[in-house]
Amino acid sequence: MKLQEDVITDISKAREKFFGCSGKMLLPSYQTVEALLKQIPQHQLATTEWIQRTLAAQFNVQVTCPVATRKALQAIAKDSSSNLSFWRVVKKNGELMAIYPGATAMQAEQLTQQGFEIDSTAKKSKVLNLKANLVDFAHSSVTS
Repeated sequence: MKLQEDVITDISKAREKFFGCSGKMLLPSYQTVEALLKQIPQHQLATTEWIQRTLAAQFNVQVTCPVATRKALQAIAKDSSSNLSFWRVVKKNGELMAIYPGATAMQAEQLTQQGFEIDSTAKKSKVLNLKANLVDFAHSSVTS
């Protein structure tokens, strides 16, 4: 189920230790995550962590919910009318995302076709040279 609108909520006491802070949390909508993905330059990658930090800053909250972010990414990936390069979003360590249709095999194929190198010799496939291929955090054109 995809959120139709963004929700800002209090970080529960039980989750403060997990997030390392108290305050507000964003549960991003499908449309908000989609809008951010549209701003990722071609031939660059983004991480789920980058998406969460960027949205937290945009909405002036302490954190963005990682579960809601993954659900939005999964919904975007499953939306046959979407032409976004969702497969250019990887985990923070460069690991491929098994939540996408076709799992990591599809993502590896798409990334390889776009010139990214994938290490599939380990238990979990990863993008090689991740840092060199990431959206430039300091010079990103993403704005509030």
